[in-house]
Amino acid sequence: MQLLCITILIGFLAGLVARWWVTPRCGASGFILTIMVGIAGALAAAFLGQLMRWYEPGQLAGFVSAMVGAIILLAGYHVLARER
Repeated sequence: MQLLCITILIGFLAGLVARWWVTPRCGASGFILTIMVGIAGALAAAFLGQLMRWYEPGQLAGFVSAMVGAIILLAGYHVLARER
């Protein structure tokens, strides 16, 4: 439970940085979407890091890898939202 809370906190911060990096002044993504993308990026970074044996099972992904995951997801979201 504690690891999940830390991952959510890291994901939240990574989502804020990713949003600032990808769409600093524009974009329709709101606060909730930013949090969700950041958390998903952190979880994806932890999962892929464990899959590639960069992290041990139960070990958290670092802030940089969570931020990279969030940036990739946020950029993908904006590409898909732009096509609609």
